[in-house]
Amino acid sequence: MTTAERPTKGGEFLIGETRAAEVFTPEDFSEEQRQLADTIEQFVAREVLPNAERIENHDFAVLASLLKRAGELGLIMIDVPEEYGGLELDKATSALVGEKTSAYGGFTCAFNANTGIGLLPLVYYGTEAQKEKYLGRILTGDLITAYCLTEPDSGSDALGAKTSAVLSPDGREYVLNGTKQFITNGGIAGLYTVFAKVDREHFTAFLVERSFPGVTAGPEEKKLGIRGSSTTQVVLEDARVPVGNVLGEVGKGHKIAFNILNMGRFKLGACVTGTAKAAFAEGARYANARRQFGVPIAAFGAIREKIADGVADIFRTESIVYRVAGLLDRRLAAIEKNTPDYYGAYRKGIEEYAVECAIAKIYGSEAFGRIADEALQIHGGYGYIQEYPVERHYRDARINRIWEGTNEINRLLISGTLLKRAMKGEIDLMPGAMKAAETLKGGVPAAPEGTAAFAVERALLANLKTVFLAAAGSAVRRHMEKLRDEQEILMALADAAIEIFALESAVLRAGKADAASPGSRADRMAAAVKVCACQGAAGVSRAGARAAAYTEEGKRLSGLLENIERLCRYDPSGLLQAKRSLAAAALEDERYVF
Repeated sequence: MTTAERPTKGGEFLIGETRAAEVFTPEDFSEEQRQLADTIEQFVAREVLPNAERIENHDFAVLASLLKRAGELGLIMIDVPEEYGGLELDKATSALVGEKTSAYGGFTCAFNANTGIGLLPLVYYGTEAQKEKYLGRILTGDLITAYCLTEPDSGSDALGAKTSAVLSPDGREYVLNGTKQFITNGGIAGLYTVFAKVDREHFTAFLVERSFPGVTAGPEEKKLGIRGSSTTQVVLEDARVPVGNVLGEVGKGHKIAFNILNMGRFKLGACVTGTAKAAFAEGARYANARRQFGVPIAAFGAIREKIADGVADIFRTESIVYRVAGLLDRRLAAIEKNTPDYYGAYRKGIEEYAVECAIAKIYGSEAFGRIADEALQIHGGYGYIQEYPVERHYRDARINRIWEGTNEINRLLISGTLLKRAMKGEIDLMPGAMKAAETLKGGVPAAPEGTAAFAVERALLANLKTVFLAAAGSAVRRHMEKLRDEQEILMALADAAIEIFALESAVLRAGKADAASPGSRADRMAAAVKVCACQGAAGVSRAGARAAAYTEEGKRLSGLLENIERLCRYDPSGLLQAKRSLAAAALEDERYVF
């Protein structure tokens, strides 16, 4: 059965081949989506960016007014069902909104916390009464939301939370005590989604109004970056919350916390795509403007290579995000609205792609970090001066590798989820590993089939997947059930999976575009694929070698390393010309060129 006959399963990209026609790409946006993108870009350019300095200096009244303005433009309604006053648009549009609102980190942080992890728990898990009470004011921007999961002593270990909830003697209220840490929108939100343990045991979510007795927002944190967002503690001291404000079921808060984070990771991938583009543009503009030795520094190959690598990084990030959006939309569209427990099925549809959502978060956040770093480097000493926006982008970039689950936790989630599903027989990873082992014994890597565009890169991808499966199979044979405790191996396997998904997303996008729009744009995409393939092959080679070294010894290790090196070979001919062509296009337009 091909993926065209049924929705692709999460993680299945590692054992099968996806056709280019099956993926959603930015080139597939409708005219309506493009008009929405233009509207958002105008809003950000005319209203958000001119106020960035005021917001950076904690003029949160301005920030709140901009969130209300976003509500007036309908931007808070994207993911909300029509019956509750929303637009209920697809995830591709949701990602597009996230990307286009993200030129300034302070605003996008507040906006996406409000429309994502702050709002969606209510949408997916709220009762009719709860939605009736709160959704209308949230959608207009009159009520700002926040998500309160992290505590001073529980970050990645969310279930280790100590905030308690005890039912009052009359059974009408829960009394909450505890402190939530690093709460985005903490100082401006009127509604918090708070996680606490009922009777110190049953992890549960509550809708907590800021006006409830015993609820206090702490002082603003003094942060390295995203200074334009409000980040505070939320302190609960005998806070009294009506029993009607329990969100979901008592003891089932973990389902809310972890499923909402899947969407949060996906949305973060979209947001860092937008901020990466903004930082990249700053670097390109400065490279053209700054003169040294009598010429613009953009004339130097050392600078042009940074620009080219930035284009390739954004190309991969963008391709990942909208491919994941397409996967989500295809799965969710298959759920009939009259399905019993529609939102339960909806949540499971999102959870199916937990691996891909984590990849979007990891790859996007790390790509943005590289791009911001190189943009600052291009500025030289001036990049360290606050007068230049790149200084702010550099500081703002760092947090993205920490929140929505650290990138380390997300890497462990990727490998852990893949192995768990394989053990349950939900994806055919183990048969794939056995086949990979046979391929290694045969010693013949996959070869290009036909002369179609990117046949060489598709053959490379088949070989990279063999590397992953062989390394995973080797690790399972060595450690069996205890593999879950071998974090170094799991991290290496995750790195290989991330590189494979990133490269495949770029190749599929370029292949689809090549068939639809030949010409200079297709040539640029071919150049981007060349850069991505060289970097992806090297990345999988490093990750596979690490996994092998952590698993095998002696002759078995030597043999596996030789096979990995052979399978990861890719002809880099034309790489320099590809980079020069990408740099030339980006410097001419002074922006990302796709």
